[in-house]
Amino acid sequence: MEGTVFKYGDNVDTDVIIPARYCTSFHKEELAPHCLEDLDATFVNRVNKGDIIVGGRNFGCGSSRENAPLAILGAGVGAVVAESFARIFYRNSINVGLPIFECPEAVRAARESDRLRIDINKGEITNLTSGGSYTASPFPARIREIIDVGGFEEYVRRRLSEQQP
Repeated sequence: MEGTVFKYGDNVDTDVIIPARYCTSFHKEELAPHCLEDLDATFVNRVNKGDIIVGGRNFGCGSSRENAPLAILGAGVGAVVAESFARIFYRNSINVGLPIFECPEAVRAARESDRLRIDINKGEITNLTSGGSYTASPFPARIREIIDVGGFEEYVRRRLSEQQP
């Protein structure tokens, strides 16, 4: 995947990823227009399909709402790269099929509007603007499968259908 960087700082919490007033929906298309609106009111008007959010430490902290990674997916974001993630956000992201990568070196090097290329299978992050190359821990095969099919629900649905006679 390849996209333009939208860079934010430390402790971006789920309340600014998707404000609570919109959490009456679990449909990414309904959440998307409000993604990051309390942190960056221009985000949804500037983001393009496949773009990449880069955050600092503890990205996705706060409440355990699954709506947050859904809003990011709905906005068209291809991946999130951060120094670290809140654990519940990390798991919720995998559950909904949002690729996320912990890579402090890539975060420190990335600038707003840089272009990144990410090889999800290898965990390789290349900054096409600066020429830098970084490595995040690649996902285990099972986690890649979950992300590839669009989340845990679809993964389970497919596994169950494979078991049917």
